[in-house]
Formats: sequence, structure tokens, C-alpha cells
Amino acid sequence: MDVLEQGAGELFTDPDPDRAREFFHSKSRKMISKLMPLKEAIERFVRDGEYLAIGGFGANRAPIAACHEIVRQGRRNMGFAGHTSTHDFQILAAGEVFDRCDVAYIIGLEARGLSPVARRYMQSGRVRVTEWSNYSLAARLKAATMGVPFVPTRTIMGTDTFTHSAAKIVECPFTGTKVVLQPALYPDVSIIHVHEADIYGNCRIRGIMIADDDLARASKKLIITCERLVPNDEIRRDPTATRIPYFLVDAVCETPYGAYPGNMAYEYFSDEEHLREWLAAEEDAETFKAFMQKNIYGCRDHYEYVALNGGLPKMIELRRKELMIHKEVANG
Repeated sequence: MDVLEQGAGELFTDPDPDRAREFFHSKSRKMISKLMPLKEAIERFVRDGEYLAIGGFGANRAPIAACHEIVRQGRRNMGFAGHTSTHDFQILAAGEVFDRCDVAYIIGLEARGLSPVARRYMQSGRVRVTEWSNYSLAARLKAATMGVPFVPTRTIMGTDTFTHSAAKIVECPFTGTKVVLQPALYPDVSIIHVHEADIYGNCRIRGIMIADDDLARASKKLIITCERLVPNDEIRRDPTATRIPYFLVDAVCETPYGAYPGNMAYEYFSDEEHLREWLAAEEDAETFKAFMQKNIYGCRDHYEYVALNGGLPKMIELRRKELMIHKEVANG
């Protein structure tokens, strides 16, 4: 196929499925315990310079505890998939974890506003940027899951997003119509927060998925954080509820409230007060430096962070709020 047009953006990852297959061929698929502390999982599987992707959707089910730990351990020069990222992006930008970014949705915290720190970092000139749409990044993960170097779509043609992407437009050999080729995306490491997992990595997720099933299958290394561990017998009791199978997973980290201060469907609502506190602190550099020291660098782990910001009483309050919202929705 002849390339008719191509975006001017940089392709940060290798879309070759055969080279990716070489890695996956060497990956163990043994059904063994992968249970470990989150700190150890980040130390073992998240390395400087690699390409990182984060699961969840917006502030829903994002692995915030893992993002804190990545910043706490001082990771640098990573690539990042800014797919549907909100508070996770805010944290990683504050820690200056990445220096190149595939951008679809970043900086914004949805209805909460924009992150001043993330915006300043992205405008600093220290981050190489390639643009995509949310669907483009989902399509790229789908291509990787399918084991093909690209998938054709009919999205982003005629837009500035295409101009600043690394996609290509070709003529379909069957119909003669123009299609956009979205290159496969194989993250070096991804982190997904789930509701339940067993020690082997079989995972259950309730609520919205977006592209996490494809993200799990496209990722070379996968860290799972979970609200709770369940016995393997429970997984076997209802195997169709398993959304991510064990053989894709490298680490399982039991991390209750691991999405806090974001929300976890059917578990707890987002802490809007604390998220406003983040945004307010970011307005002043010295204030935010003290805020980061208090909430991330000065905390030994996510449990200290949760305790610092209301602890169990706050989490009970957020759980009640989440359950009340679902009750109201169910009752119309």
C-alpha cells in the first residue's frame, strides 16, 4: 500500500508484532504465586527509560497507589500513554517521571479543572509529544492484542490531531477508500487496579473497562493492584467473571483503597475535597513542594497516605457515598 499522508509525530514504541512475540515467548506462564508488596513490584518491574501505561478511566479505578510509589522511587525518562489519564497524570507529571508522551487526554481532571503543575511540565519543552485521540490509543492497543503491526480506522483524518500523530493514511486495497493506520502499542510495563484478584493474577473488574482488557494483553509486563485478594477456589467458582487471566500478570499487590483519592466503582467515591486540595496547592511552587513532601515523599506507603487524609473514617464515608449513588441510580 502506498502511504498518501503521514503525521509528523514521533513513534515512541516499536509496533513490530514479531519482535514483541519474542518477548512474550520468553515470559513465564506458570501458575505460581505472584503476590508481593507494591514497593517490591515497582522496584522489580518499572525501570527508567521504559514505556509506561496506566489502567482505569479518568479518576475511576486508576492505580494511584502505584503512581505514588513510582514517584517515591524516583523513576525518570519514561514514556507514557496519556490515554484517559487524569489524577494519575497529575501525579506522574509532578514527579517528572516521563519525558515523552502519547497524548489523548491529559492535564484535565474532568469537571474538576486543569492541573497547573502538569500543564507547566508539558509546556516546559522537556517532554516530547505525539498526539492521538482516545480511540486511536485504544485501537493501537487492539492492534497489539491482535498481534498485527497496525489496525485501519476512519478516525482523525482531516484533523490537527492526525497532523501531530505518527499515523499514516493509505488507500484501502479492497475499496479504494482512505483509511488511517494506527500502529500497534506494546507498553513495556502497565499497571491496572482491579476489584479482586487471586495470588496467581486472575482478576475481576466491576464497572467500566474501556481498554484495560486489551492493555493487559498488549503489555510486556503487568502489575496488578487489587482491593482484595480472593481464594483461587472463588475464581474457579465463576470463571467467566475473570477479566484478566493469570498468565498475563507479573505481580499481584493487595492494595486496599489503591485508587484513592479517585473512585472505585461499587467500593468508594472520589475524595473531591482532597482533589481540590491538590489543585489549590499546585498554584504555588513552594506550597506544592511541601504538599508533595507531606503526601508522597514523606509517606512510607499508600496506607500512611490514606491515614494522613482521613484514614478509615474517611473511607467509610466515601464508601457510603458510593453505595448511596448506586442506590439512587437503581431507583431512577
